[in-house]
Formats: sequence, C-alpha cells, structure tokens
Amino acid sequence: MSDEVQRVWNDNMQCYGVVKVWKQLKREGIYVARCTVQRLMSRLGLQGVRRGQVVRTIVPDAKAACPLDDVQRQFHADRQNQLWVSDFTYVSTWQGWLYVVFVIDVLARRIVGWRLNNSMKTDFVLDALEQTLYARQPGQMDGLVHHSDRGSQYVSIRYTERLAEAGIEPSVDSEEDSFDNALAETISGLYKAELIYRQSWRSREAVEIATLKWVHWFNHQRLLGSIGYIPPAGAEATVRLRRPDLNEMASIKPDVIQSVDQPDKG
Repeated sequence: MSDEVQRVWNDNMQCYGVVKVWKQLKREGIYVARCTVQRLMSRLGLQGVRRGQVVRTIVPDAKAACPLDDVQRQFHADRQNQLWVSDFTYVSTWQGWLYVVFVIDVLARRIVGWRLNNSMKTDFVLDALEQTLYARQPGQMDGLVHHSDRGSQYVSIRYTERLAEAGIEPSVDSEEDSFDNALAETISGLYKAELIYRQSWRSREAVEIATLKWVHWFNHQRLLGSIGYIPPAGAEATVRLRRPDLNEMASIKPDVIQSVDQPDKG
C-alpha cells in the first residue's frame, strides 16, 4: 500500500494531502482507511501543498465607470456559460515579472481560458477572453455573466465593448470587499501554491509550459473538494449526461466564504 500512496502523490504533482490521496485511491477501487493513508504518508514524509494568503494584484481605476456586482458572492451555476469569473496574478522570474490571467466557468470550476504576458495592459486580459469565447462558443441569448475585480483592464472601454458584442453581461466586485471575487482568487491561489511557489523560474517559456501542464492537470485530474472530490471535466461530463435534470449540481454548491478562508485541504 505504501507504493500506491507514493504513486498517487507523485502522479498529482506532489500536491495532494491525506484526504485527496485517500479519495483518489477510492476512485481507483483501492479501499483503505483514511487513517492508514495518513500513517503511510507520515512514514514516507509526504504532505500536501497548503495555499497561503491571497495577494490581490488588481489596481482599481477610481475614475472609470463600473458595472454593478450582479453576483453578490453567489458563485453557483446550473449550466455551462452561465457565469464566468476572472482574475490574474503575478509570477517572478529571473527575467522579470510575468502576469497570468484565468477565466473560470463556475459550473464545475473549470479553467476555460488563460494567458500569460509581461504586461498587465488590457490586451492581456482581452486575449484570455478571446480564447475563452473561441473555446466555449456562448450564445447571445445564454444570459452569461462575466464577473471580475474592478481592475482598469476589466472596466476598460475595449473590454466592456467586447463583452457586449458577445452578449455577455459584465459584473465587478465592490470597491473594498475582498470576498466578492473569491472563487477566481481561490483558483489563482491554488495555482501559486501548487506550481509557482515551489521553485525558481528562469524564463517566461518555462512558466508558460508549466502553466499549460498545470491547467490540464487541474481540469482533468485534480480532485476539487468544493465539487465533491471530482475533477472539473468530470463534473461537467456528469451534468451533460444528466440534463435536463440539473439537481445534481446542488450537491456541489460552494460556500464562497469557506472557499476563501479555508484552503482546499488535502
């Protein structure tokens, strides 16, 4: 059993703690007590990555007219392309600072778009939006809401015009409430803890390749406690198979405050 515990930990970027190793073994049909997994991981010197405090990178534009907050911390969706949230974070490299933006479909917490750049200008977040629009193909009548911080990039004329052109309703958080974009900031925090903080980065290319691999792992393999310890792609597949009955999503509703105050343990 020690070999199986070590394998699961290695196969998941050496990020999993006791709970997720135990859950993944169960998904593979290997039934073992949680206390046994805890004992074996302790013996092997294995532990999960813990997410630190979220550092906000958005610089609000006090002069810009902002959309209202249409989300009000209710990060729940019954279908794809109902609510997207976006946030970006920074990465230090030997060649200088980089910025990484994520767009997440709230239904299953899947990362549906991301971009990396040396600059925080509007083109940076616009590129991620365009990638997401191409990948998800939302309809003009989907009633899709895009929620973000109040950063100047997100409330710029070009960004808001592109949202309007795609039939997407913009929404931004309130001026002083760090919980209003909690879900997106949680995903950014996991990215930093599970990938970026664990080594020194020489170049943009190294970060870009590693981020690509992390996003694929996050979407297709990483177990998320907030959606019932299944990967985002698996959660989306479950909803598609069971439509039009969407009651199953009630079981994966998050508590938004918990998602920020408590790290994704294990």
